[in-house]
Order: sequence, then structure tokens, then C-alpha cells
Amino acid sequence: MAQKESLKDLQARLAERLKLAQSTGVSAAWLAVSAAGKNYLLPLRQSGEILPIPQWQVVPHTKPWFLGVMAVRGSLFGAVDLAQFIAQSLGADEDDMDGLLFLEDETPSVVTINPSIEGGCALQVGRLSGLRSADAFTSSSPAPAGAPTFFGNQFVDAQGGHWQEINLQTLSQSPQFLNISA
Repeated sequence: MAQKESLKDLQARLAERLKLAQSTGVSAAWLAVSAAGKNYLLPLRQSGEILPIPQWQVVPHTKPWFLGVMAVRGSLFGAVDLAQFIAQSLGADEDDMDGLLFLEDETPSVVTINPSIEGGCALQVGRLSGLRSADAFTSSSPAPAGAPTFFGNQFVDAQGGHWQEINLQTLSQSPQFLNISA
């Protein structure tokens, strides 16, 4: 129950920060998340709701990164483990993905993809790290050669942390993401 309350508090704080940013002209561009120890930036315009880990119905004969189907406010969403999907996209085999567990300091959550993208999908992440704007980073560079098509720019923050932008629209339309059958 405490986890549910802390998620509600986080959602309230994020909503408050968004409202403040809009009224002061500061533009938050990304929702910052971590999954299996890696940092990712999800564009706010492409992100939907943040939810605690819901109950989902496992779907047989699917890829290991496809967690199942869940209902959110009467709509069905496919649930995807972001860390496992990215690892597979980068060439990891299923044995490598078994080691992608949540770290001790991670509290898993689900972020839905904005319904306007029509992806009908939610991403399981390990930790929510708040909102980020471009001024939170000291440098950026394009995605590395050979990176998945849904990788956007890479960013480095003032503490030296590396962040990978994920284009959720491109992700939700990629053939690899759409093919969940094992």
C-alpha cells in the first residue's frame, strides 16, 4: 500500500511540475526512467499515464519481453519489459535477457504510450526519475551507428550520467516491436 501511495505522490509532483513549467515557460521534454540500470528519456508528448505494476494476463507463445495484456480504465494494453526489449534489439539472446532483473533501488512502474500514437502498449520500467528538459544535459550526440531505429539522441547530464532517448512512436511502429510471437 505504501508503494501505491508513493506512486500517487510522484504522479502529483510530476503533474505539479508540468503545470509550473507551462506557466513559467520552462519546457520539460522528457520523462526520465531507468530500466535494468540504464537511463532512458521518453518524450512527454509520446508518453501516457504512469501506473503501479498492474495485474496482467500472460499470453502464451510470446517473446520473453512481452509480459502480457493488462486493462487500464477499460482499455487493453500490451505490457512490454523495456529493458528486455532493448537488450533483444541490441542483439542479446534469451539467456542474456534472463539476467535483466530490477536493481535493488528500482521500484517497477508502467508507462503507457500516448493513446494518440495508437500503440495500445505500456512499458514496464524500473524507476521513474522525474522530468527533464534540454538544459538538464551538458552534451548530446546522435544515436550510435547500428543502434535500433527507435533510439534518438544520447545525452550526458551534469553528473556524467548517460541517457538514451527513445522515440515511442517509432518504437511502437517497428516490426520487431509488433512481432510478439515466439
